[in-house]
Amino acid sequence: MAVESGEEMAETVTFAREGALAVLSIDNPPVNALSRSVIEGLIAGFDLFEKDGSADGLIIRCAGRTFVAGGDIALFDNPAFSAEPLNALLDRIAASSRPVVGVLFGTVLGGGLELALACHGRIAAEGTAFGMPEIRLGLIPGSHGTQRLPRLVGLAEAARMISTGEAIGTEKALEIGLIDRIADPMDGAAIADFVGYVASRGRPEPAPLQGRADQEVLDGLRKTAAGKPQEPAYRAVAEALAAAIERPFAEGAAIEADWFARLVPSVPARAQRHLFFAERAAASIPDLPKESPTRSVEQVGILGAGTMGTGIALSFALAGFEVILSDTEQSAIDRAFEGLSDALGAFVRRGRLSDEAAKTTLARIEGAVGAAALASSDLVVEAVFEDMELKLAVARELGSLCNPGAIIATNTSTLDVNAIAAATGRPGDVIGTHFFSPAHIMRLLEVVRGKSTAPDVLQTILRTARRIGKTVVVSGVCYGFIGNRMAEVYMRESEAMQLEGASPQDIDRVIEDPAFLGMSMGPSRMLDMAGVDVGARTVIEWVASGAGPRDPAYRALCRRMYETGRHGQKSGLGYYLYEGRKALPDPDHSALCTGLAAELGIARRKHFPEEEIFERLFFPMVNEAALILEEKIAYRGSDIDVAWTSGYGFPRWRGGPLFMADEIGLARIVTGMEHYAARGGDPYGYWSVAPLLRRLAEEGGRISKWTSQGGRP
Repeated sequence: MAVESGEEMAETVTFAREGALAVLSIDNPPVNALSRSVIEGLIAGFDLFEKDGSADGLIIRCAGRTFVAGGDIALFDNPAFSAEPLNALLDRIAASSRPVVGVLFGTVLGGGLELALACHGRIAAEGTAFGMPEIRLGLIPGSHGTQRLPRLVGLAEAARMISTGEAIGTEKALEIGLIDRIADPMDGAAIADFVGYVASRGRPEPAPLQGRADQEVLDGLRKTAAGKPQEPAYRAVAEALAAAIERPFAEGAAIEADWFARLVPSVPARAQRHLFFAERAAASIPDLPKESPTRSVEQVGILGAGTMGTGIALSFALAGFEVILSDTEQSAIDRAFEGLSDALGAFVRRGRLSDEAAKTTLARIEGAVGAAALASSDLVVEAVFEDMELKLAVARELGSLCNPGAIIATNTSTLDVNAIAAATGRPGDVIGTHFFSPAHIMRLLEVVRGKSTAPDVLQTILRTARRIGKTVVVSGVCYGFIGNRMAEVYMRESEAMQLEGASPQDIDRVIEDPAFLGMSMGPSRMLDMAGVDVGARTVIEWVASGAGPRDPAYRALCRRMYETGRHGQKSGLGYYLYEGRKALPDPDHSALCTGLAAELGIARRKHFPEEEIFERLFFPMVNEAALILEEKIAYRGSDIDVAWTSGYGFPRWRGGPLFMADEIGLARIVTGMEHYAARGGDPYGYWSVAPLLRRLAEEGGRISKWTSQGGRP
């Protein structure tokens, strides 16, 4: 895959002779990325090979833990960037009269696989992964990958790899002809024998056209592209692969190069490059050195066997942890294990797990009645109901029964982690972990750092999160943390517009429209699915605590819906009327809004421009993000983009809400905030512009690039 720059050695490519063979060796840790110096070194080394006519062939290999894992995508933002030097080299390699072989291991992705494809033969270690993940960066392969791969393995396999970005393993690669042999890359005799084999067999013929089957593949690619008009890379895939089977190599390569050059500076590609680096930066905590000590975590305890607790248990078990899942009733444990079996069965049916692996995973989870069973666990995650009094009672119990040094994690989406930590009597051992449902599938883990959380506790959770495959964002303590704090203003405005006369379907349609935002689900459908009752109870508790707004109309709609049993999809009534899972407009909801607006003295109107719907939902989110950054709840603007794209369904091709805000223009957002404040009077300050947002707008800065100068969130 495309990778960021590592620390380069003074000499990243060396040329040497080993007996009758020449060897080009790449050493550019950590992942041998195709940086400028590596490309220059490969060109110089190949020049030496061509001058050394006595060498029987050339081996291209890598030092370290992997073959080339991709290109240096940091180069793409340089206006002078060009793939031409590498591509010209690959043409020279492919045209060499003497055999050139790639010795592959680790992760052979993106530009690394394109380098291997130019070789005349490929030999790989067991366990090597191969992929073309450029589509996940809004790009297509730019160094002849769309042309060489289908000619080697056939259109269907090439289309699958390039259009999905999914990697394949060694056995699959051998089966489709991507590699020629599997062998130990350190076995010199096997490598030399392979070079002789490649020399004797000559050049393999291109994969034959499959007629109607290939046409069906192309039709499928074009259909996918038509359904993703905001992501031009999918159209590029279709056109470049069509050229691979319909045109000579040089013409196809020219089509690929033209598309690649257009895609690199496009907004979707820049957005996804932003996220690529943002996800790596999010795990870096300014005042937490990478070498910070950690605590040992072998056994994980989960308190609460509901949907969330069961999903959390499965996340850990899938990663190899021994898990104890506890609840107060055996019936809850029994239901949890039924859910675990169903989830693992679905993994097996989809090919994600073998039957044996599913059985092994389930065997790692032990059910138990009562919290006492968790006393020996190294990490205990409480996943009980989102109620502060219950959380505090559980915290007191866990604080007394858990072993000294055990980490206590509270899974909460809004509650005060500092108060929960204090209730344990050992606040240094406590941290917040906001998993997203379903926890064994959703990527995001929002880690909430309390004011007393010990550094080794934070470091342990960060490393454990990576082990269970989560994308991590660290937040400070406030209502809703990062994601839900922004979602709160989003829902506030959605409900306010409904009381003023907009329908849930009008609002959802705008938010789901790629021309405006492109979310898979608008705010009303989202809350209906999550449970109106869950959101309403949280709001009611927040307002009752005195910490929430004093506005009597604040989220009045969801509170009234909760009181009248409109709890969303599970009750068949919410913002919509449900027939199964099908959401239908509901006249009763409209009547409820009309009556509630009259009670609160809110004037209604018939027409809501789409632009207004978008601005009233999106602009306050950006403003709230600026406040989150000013208050050091988040370290970076890019952390907020990671949270929303990994946990809330924000389109990756948008780059996250703050990257999108930068593209819209912060000055436009400030002007919009001021417009809506003036129009409604803004008695509760909902439209007050955050000082950071105003300053960045005046300076022409980018909020997605903003970083606090160290310190705790």
